[in-house]
Amino acid sequence: MQQSFEVVYVVAYQQCRDCAKSYTANVWRAAVQVRQKVTHKRTFLLLEQLILKHQAHRDTINIKEERDGIDFYFAHQNQAVTFINFLKSVVPVFVKESKHLISQDTHTGNKSYKFSYSVEIVPVCRDDLVALPLKLARQFGGICPLLLCHRIGTSVNLLDPNTLQTAEISADTYWRAPFGPLTGAPDMVEFIVMDIEPTGQRKGKWGLSEVTLAKSSDLGVNDRTFFTRTHLGNILHPGDSAMGYLVTGSNYNSSSFDAIEESKAFGSTIPDVILVKKHYPNRRKNRRRNWKLKRMAKDDGDLLPKASDQTKMDAEYENFLRDVEEDEELRAALALYKSAKQKKAQDPDAMSVAETEMTMDDEGPKINMEELLDDFDELAIQEKKEE
Repeated sequence: MQQSFEVVYVVAYQQCRDCAKSYTANVWRAAVQVRQKVTHKRTFLLLEQLILKHQAHRDTINIKEERDGIDFYFAHQNQAVTFINFLKSVVPVFVKESKHLISQDTHTGNKSYKFSYSVEIVPVCRDDLVALPLKLARQFGGICPLLLCHRIGTSVNLLDPNTLQTAEISADTYWRAPFGPLTGAPDMVEFIVMDIEPTGQRKGKWGLSEVTLAKSSDLGVNDRTFFTRTHLGNILHPGDSAMGYLVTGSNYNSSSFDAIEESKAFGSTIPDVILVKKHYPNRRKNRRRNWKLKRMAKDDGDLLPKASDQTKMDAEYENFLRDVEEDEELRAALALYKSAKQKKAQDPDAMSVAETEMTMDDEGPKINMEELLDDFDELAIQEKKEE
């Protein structure tokens, strides 16, 4: 049996996956994967503020936070290259490039690629204790290989607390002979300054002094004291607290540190204690600050932090805020904004209470209002709410 009927064909335009990646709008063409092989986000907090200040992320179409870093996605390759050049201007990095073919025109020979850039930051952070390889130490005028990292910029800036001698290791020099930190900020111990005697040697903001210390946990338990030299002679006084590394009795799994102990070229004496910074034990944990820092909008993706991880991240951010308060040089490189939580014009009594909370039993440096910027975005939102 035969039957005639009308058939209507509907053409549905579809693309294969490769073509969709190539031509669909709002899909990334270049990705910059920034990573640092450390257990904390201290350097990324600084990098985030530098990116926000210079608006280096204005061309990104997505920012995704990963376990060991952050991924930045761009619609064009030249935007990713510009962003990488910015990273090289603020932190020491090593860059690898790779590309993936997503489409090809067999008639014209035109090809379309997706580009991925792997950016690895030097795994040495501020306040880390490092042991240089002996060969590298000799290249810097025979500096003592046991050094303290006092700043991370376009290079790794190291300091010898015993002599105030400094060394600046560029990214190229570091990656030719990479080294890791012996220990970091989480392993610092609190010490009490029993006596301090300046030597008269100065270099910039540092003053060399000989100091007698005792662990704060040993007070009232034993009479054990330590004698060392420190670069904090300008700010420490008898009775002050300081954070540092207890080198004597510590077991470092480092061949460079073992070579320092065996070698006599740099002196056989390794200090028992290396002080890092002054400590303010009476500082309030949840202090009210008259300033704030902006944060970058990131996509957490599949990462759902646990309660313990969130607590660790909050503690790291609080330590970063304290570093900003204590270091004027670091503060000058960032953009700090006035906090609008308390308005003296609207509620003078509430402001006076807040000021009282900041001044009573609260140690630590404060930031002057003259150093702060107005947050125009927040002011505009408040004006809209009032209207």
